[in-house]
Amino acid sequence: MPVVLYGCENWSLTFSEEPRLKLCENRVLRRIIGLKGDEVRREWRKLYIEELNELYFSLNIFRVIATGGMRWAGHIARMREYISVNRVSVGKPEEKRPPGKPRRRRDDNIMMDLQEV
Repeated sequence: MPVVLYGCENWSLTFSEEPRLKLCENRVLRRIIGLKGDEVRREWRKLYIEELNELYFSLNIFRVIATGGMRWAGHIARMREYISVNRVSVGKPEEKRPPGKPRRRRDDNIMMDLQEV
């Protein structure tokens, strides 16, 4: 998990990236846990997602990303104004955005997570 979630505090996930993260998590869990022997057919098979969740009790990967983002936002809120991380996070860019649908920002994700909690 640490390798997959490196720097997740600053991610702004889109809906298209969420299934890919879940797929990666399941693939890693299957690799770690291994195959299961089927006693009826006497052959090896992959574990189903429900079986993986029963064997491995961990937080949901999206919950980990959300809590990390909220924790980082709390750190930034407590920083002094002259620290560069705070200025970059709070400041607004001077350039105009390109036309079209605006991207999801980190602040938007934090607000969505806070409303969910």
